[in-house]
Amino acid sequence: MTFKKEQSAGYLANHMARLFARGLDARIRPLGLSTGIFPALLELWENDGLTQKELVTRLDIEQATMANTLNRMERDGFVTRRKDATDGRVQRVWLTNKARKLEGPAISAAKAQNAVVLSTLSPAEQADFLKLMGKAVAAMRAVEKKP
Repeated sequence: MTFKKEQSAGYLANHMARLFARGLDARIRPLGLSTGIFPALLELWENDGLTQKELVTRLDIEQATMANTLNRMERDGFVTRRKDATDGRVQRVWLTNKARKLEGPAISAAKAQNAVVLSTLSPAEQADFLKLMGKAVAAMRAVEKKP
C-alpha cells in the first residue's frame, strides 16, 4: 500500500487548517488578536463566564495550553478571572470591554476568510463540505472518548 498525501484526509485537513489560519491571522492581527486566542474568544463571546475546564472541553485542547492562553489573554487585557459566586474553588473567565468591542470586527474578519476559502465551491458544495467536516470532527471526538 502506498501512502499518497493528496489522498490523505489528515494531511489535507492539516494543510487546509494551516493555510486558513495564516489567512485569518493576517485579517485579525491588525485588531491585536492572534489565531491562538481566537477560539477562546469565540467561545466567550457566545458564553461569557465559562470556567477554564469548560473552555478546555469545548475547544478540545490540553489544560496546560488553555492555562497559557488565558494567561496571555489576561496579560493583554482581553479577559479577567474571578471566583465563581457559588463555588469559591472555581474561577470563571470574563471578557473585558476591550474584548467585547472586538467581537464585530473579528467575526467580520473570520467571515471574510471563510468566504475566500469557500469561494470556489457552489452553495450546495459549501453546505456539503461544512456538513462533512462536522461529521469528521464528531467522529474524532467519539473515538477520543472511548477507553
